[in-house]
Amino acid sequence: MKLYNSLTRKLEEFKPIVSGKAGVYTCGPTVYDYIHIGNWRTYVLGDLLVRTLTWNGFKIDYIMNITDVGHLTGDNAGDADTGEDRMEKAAEREGKTAWEIAKFYTQDFLAGYDKLNLIKPKQFTKATEHIAEQIELVKKIEAAGFTYKIEDGIYFDIQAYEAAGNTYGALSTLDQREAGARIEPNPDKKDRRDFALWKFSPSTALGAVVPKREMEWDSPWGVGFPGWHVECSAMSMGYLGEQFDIHIGGEDLRSTHHPNEIAQSEAATGKKPFVKYWLHGAHLLVEGGRMGKSLGNAYTLADLTKRGFEPLALRYFYLTGHYRKQLNFTFEALGAASEAYKKLRQVAGSWLGQKGRTSLSQEKLEKLQGLSLKFRQAVENDLNFPEALAVVWEMAKSNLPEQDKSELMTDWDQVLGLKLTEPPQKVKVPEEVEKLMAERERLRQAGDFSKADKLREEIEEKGFKVEDDKIKA
Repeated sequence: MKLYNSLTRKLEEFKPIVSGKAGVYTCGPTVYDYIHIGNWRTYVLGDLLVRTLTWNGFKIDYIMNITDVGHLTGDNAGDADTGEDRMEKAAEREGKTAWEIAKFYTQDFLAGYDKLNLIKPKQFTKATEHIAEQIELVKKIEAAGFTYKIEDGIYFDIQAYEAAGNTYGALSTLDQREAGARIEPNPDKKDRRDFALWKFSPSTALGAVVPKREMEWDSPWGVGFPGWHVECSAMSMGYLGEQFDIHIGGEDLRSTHHPNEIAQSEAATGKKPFVKYWLHGAHLLVEGGRMGKSLGNAYTLADLTKRGFEPLALRYFYLTGHYRKQLNFTFEALGAASEAYKKLRQVAGSWLGQKGRTSLSQEKLEKLQGLSLKFRQAVENDLNFPEALAVVWEMAKSNLPEQDKSELMTDWDQVLGLKLTEPPQKVKVPEEVEKLMAERERLRQAGDFSKADKLREEIEEKGFKVEDDKIKA
């Protein structure tokens, strides 16, 4: 099995640290708002990798973090050590506590995780539940001589790290990363690239008198909270060891977050190589441009459901593009993916329960073996799922017996995760929706289409798609 390693910039044969096992870590969500479809593409990438490794017989230790503290808004402007904590800001926005924000959006994330049929990791690790581990990691980095203290926190000293013979930023796509390039950098930093390991509480830092944060803890350096980068190193090494196989994330994490993870981890462990393979998923475009909440196009699963799309249609859409290439989302493209998925599920469903297998001719046996090999070669060639989908359709349209098709699809769907060989589940329509549908039909029969259309919108907002028969005169 070959994977493209962002660290070496090469396609490499996957050779785990321990034979037959694989430790995998995916950078998970910051739970201050609903997860958008760009985020979900990264989590589907993690799922596809884990499914493929499992399909190949590897025993997987899979970990995903949930960031519920320490991720500052300055990250959007080029310096993740500045700005407001996203959790605290969301709490102010919604009139809740930061803890309530974290709980609500974590639950929403987990619900979406199930809807997209993602395999749950061995552990979802929350930053707030691993504060002690993060403090211990910072203490190790401090003992190694790679930290310094300024007014707002404890920082990682990149110049000292490089002077000790280490290389910083090898993973980054930028030859020279300049932290805070779009904002005025912190003048107290020794180097623009330095990053916070522990931030002091604003109520004590800088001599300012400001409200106490909801999320802060005691530490050897003073009351505060962990820097954003620290959590991933502390939790991944805590669950997977000081060295593990694969780290996954979106390409936006490649230039800063992940290089910082490598530096602080290897500083703490004495230059032990942190992660062997780094996989990064490309951005999801929307209508050919960037996605953003300010642009109103950071669509969520709920947004798609309101338009009548089921989550697994989005999963199918992701499979149509290679994870390392930008994929352009439009509702037309999602509609095409949805129709293809429905057709494939319908065809696969028609094969279920077929009995009475007959022996295959040599020609059909060779065809079956050839299709099986082509599918395996596709998914094992850096997770080439667009090619794998093409093989699925080639098999579906072939003249192989339906029982053989069903067996192939059952095997392949362990990797695709599209629930193609599961009998369709009947959805129970809530009583309130049944009443709305009945009232809408009455209005349509009476010719009051304006009010009927309003009820249609109300029904679709509840997640149900309305399809009408023509009204007979």
